[in-house]
Amino acid sequence: MEIALLLVAIAVTVLAVTAITGRLGIGAPIPLILVGWAGSYLPGVPTIHLEPEVVLLGLLPPLLYAAAISTSLVDFNANRRPILLLSVGLVAFTTVGVAVVVHAILPEVGWPAAFAIGAVVAPPDAVAATAIGRRIGLPRRIVTILEGESLLNDATALVALRTAIAAIAASGAMAPTWEIGLEFLLAAGGGLAVGIAGFLLVAKIRRHVTDPVLDTGISLVVPFATFIAAEEIHASGVVAVVVAGLLLGHKAPILQTAQSRIAERMNWRMLAFILENTVFLLIGLQARWLVDDVRASTLPTSTIVSVCLATLVAVVVLRLAWVFPARYLLIRPGPDPTTGRRPPASYTFLIGWAGMRGVVTLAAAFVIPEDVAHREVLLMIAFTVCAGTLLLQGMSLGWLARRLKVPAPDPMDDALARATLLQQASKAGYSRLEELDDADDPYGVADLIRQRIEQRNFAAWERLGTTEGEESPAALYARVREEMIEAERRRVLEIRSTGSVPSEVVSDVLAMLDIEESMLDAAEQERADVEAVRVRRPAGQSCDHLASAPLADPTGELACQSCLAIGSRWVALRMCLTCGTIGCCDSSPNRHATAHFHATAHPVIRSVEPGEDWRWCYVHHLTG
Repeated sequence: MEIALLLVAIAVTVLAVTAITGRLGIGAPIPLILVGWAGSYLPGVPTIHLEPEVVLLGLLPPLLYAAAISTSLVDFNANRRPILLLSVGLVAFTTVGVAVVVHAILPEVGWPAAFAIGAVVAPPDAVAATAIGRRIGLPRRIVTILEGESLLNDATALVALRTAIAAIAASGAMAPTWEIGLEFLLAAGGGLAVGIAGFLLVAKIRRHVTDPVLDTGISLVVPFATFIAAEEIHASGVVAVVVAGLLLGHKAPILQTAQSRIAERMNWRMLAFILENTVFLLIGLQARWLVDDVRASTLPTSTIVSVCLATLVAVVVLRLAWVFPARYLLIRPGPDPTTGRRPPASYTFLIGWAGMRGVVTLAAAFVIPEDVAHREVLLMIAFTVCAGTLLLQGMSLGWLARRLKVPAPDPMDDALARATLLQQASKAGYSRLEELDDADDPYGVADLIRQRIEQRNFAAWERLGTTEGEESPAALYARVREEMIEAERRRVLEIRSTGSVPSEVVSDVLAMLDIEESMLDAAEQERADVEAVRVRRPAGQSCDHLASAPLADPTGELACQSCLAIGSRWVALRMCLTCGTIGCCDSSPNRHATAHFHATAHPVIRSVEPGEDWRWCYVHHLTG
């Protein structure tokens, strides 16, 4: 009962703190650490020791898997060089550098123990990078690199830690460098093989599974099964989980039904939310007993403080000392595909500063044997680095990003890319519809499908911006339909209370209304995000027509003359970049801009709405 009460208290605390921080508009990780730190000193709060088995087997696999299935394999592959240099090269560099610092201040701990604590504090945390990086709005390329690094660096660190512990057991005899490298290659290769095998097995099973509940249950087993299978053959469980997650996430649109993908996505979002925030609270809860153990140490307080602070400074400085030479000597990144420009040095600095450590660092520290000299100080070093990087770097990362003027992802760019992608998808759908249109269609189904696709696409384009002060058709539709759904839901609940309709039928109808309302809510949130950001940047796509079309500004009246002639209204205005004619968009009742294209074959138009300068090629269905 005491354990159950403790788990409930942890869950309630996590939910309360995240709810409060959400209302205040700040991130939850730092407050949760501080709450845990303060809570560890409250009377009645039991002492919680993080066991390495609980973290490395119970928390690490699901956290890695949740991050891996939501990580783009395409983006991961595009940034594989910086990811590998950080997850392998930087971890080894930090391990050696920290070992030198610790051994210089505490020579009595010996080189194997110094290398062990170096391996413990070397890898940044996947949870911290994702939770903080996304919240403050770092550029997607930076977030991708940080996520990819934190998905793989634990494998390098755990191999180094295992080697150091083996040296401690062998009374200080460190394995030669080539042997350590060989062990890492075998561990990584074995983890890769297990991950691919796990992916192939689950992929084969999923081809025969259509039940969303069963499919989601399978996904819960995957991270633990692949991790255990890899560790049993002395391979890297971390690599196995990450590989399986990346491949299954990439192939999900092919292997799973739509319902299964939605169920799995929501399931892992919930699990990741609970586990990620619980991890930060647990970090803070370790403070009291670690401090009590250090107080009993035979070392002077000044020495303990010196080695802890020196190690914290070392992990920060070593990371910065690695990323700049790695970028300019080894990586030499090309132009970003979304901007067409080479990433500036400020991106590299932010990657170097975003080295927050997390719960894996604390858990790995407990693997150090209890008979190691001054083990309590080594544990305090791990806690200092973990809490220090989260507090120092985590709290200042957003401020630095703003001071360096690093642009966050632009919702208007996303909206433009989404509308373009939907337009291209619709083009493929129309082609397939024409192939199927030969059959008898007495009910006009093909026309109904075309109408619904057009409405979907028009709504996507309307989110880019409409006439100032006016409600777009899509926004009007969402507002009216939400009012209708609320009335429909009330009526269904009234009927449910009579007991005249089976409860299963009532649940199905309510679920249908919930799905439709959630889609409207998502669209409304996207409109709100776009409305908050009015600065446009090129989307980076191009074709011959876009490349040769100058971005001319309108010279005459901003009005659709064709609409004025017939007394009609428009939603948004587009200008032909060949002749300067201004017409209304396809969301408008008469679609005069498209009609102008069909009449003249002038291929490119531009938006002349306030704050917008994107262009559209009718021929290739591309924006630029």
